[in-house]
Amino acid sequence: MDTELIPVSVLTGFLGSGKTTILSYLLRQPAFSRTAVVINEFGEVALDHELIETSEDSVVALTTGCLCCKVRTDLTQTLQDLLRRRDEGACTQFNRIVIETSGLADPAPILHALMIDTALAGRLVLGNVVTTVDAVAGEVTLEREAISRKQVAVADRIVLSKLDVTSGVEASLRSRLTALNPRAPTLCATYGRIESDNLFGAAFHDPKTRVLEVSSSLAEAPEHTHSDHDAEIKSFTVVRVEPIQAVALTLFLETLAEHCGADLLRLKGIVNVAESPQQPAVVHGVQHVFHAPAWLSHWPSDDRRSRIVFITRSISRQWVEVLLAAISAEVADVSAGNR
Repeated sequence: MDTELIPVSVLTGFLGSGKTTILSYLLRQPAFSRTAVVINEFGEVALDHELIETSEDSVVALTTGCLCCKVRTDLTQTLQDLLRRRDEGACTQFNRIVIETSGLADPAPILHALMIDTALAGRLVLGNVVTTVDAVAGEVTLEREAISRKQVAVADRIVLSKLDVTSGVEASLRSRLTALNPRAPTLCATYGRIESDNLFGAAFHDPKTRVLEVSSSLAEAPEHTHSDHDAEIKSFTVVRVEPIQAVALTLFLETLAEHCGADLLRLKGIVNVAESPQQPAVVHGVQHVFHAPAWLSHWPSDDRRSRIVFITRSISRQWVEVLLAAISAEVADVSAGNR
């Protein structure tokens, strides 16, 4: 059995900061062909694992909730299962594991679990912690969200994303990142593209030193608990069986951007557009910013329903569902009248 230590890196960052886009890009590079991925999402329906282009047998969707809130045996059991499958030849012979956390996850407890679990100590080593920061909304997010500050504080690498939708990075944002974490180099990503050299390399941290670093950097930050999620942030999924007309989808997203603003922390979804039933649209939104839909070449699974995941503050599922239904009905009426 291969006894070489396998680095386990953590990719974290607040909601909508581009983690999945960057990971998807990296996994298409030859150097990442032997990478196993554990994806954790906060919400009812997991989508990110369908948007990651890599071998299905080396992607694990861990949907039991926020990793920092669940009993961390969920994570260690998942890693043990991956190693068992690797040893049995039941999956890709990976030489790297990347854990993509939920945008709401506090990475510190995850690092603790990876560093102190004796069952994994002989097979895995903690690699780099990479934190993505949205160059457009990052400064506001850091001001409002304690979790985003924690994610930056524990990083070995900080990646500024969304540079394709902004003319540059504000000096105040760079200063804030330096103040939160002066030791981590800051890299840049455009359309998710980033130089991969050493991004997820094994850092070979001394476990005791790393635990002290994490504890010290977060000493003044408020404690993160599952009740924080329940009290402040809600996740729900809007599912539509019938295809959505392209005009209705555009009007729906425009209305959300105009009326929900900062309370729409994250939106992502796979949409069955009536005019293109064989090629689903992938939609992404963060607060006021929505990307133009990207079109997949084919459906990633047999599920052809539109599924749009919302992570919000003070926005109800009912309001969103009524809004989508009303816009869809109005567009259908106009289309019928023009025939």
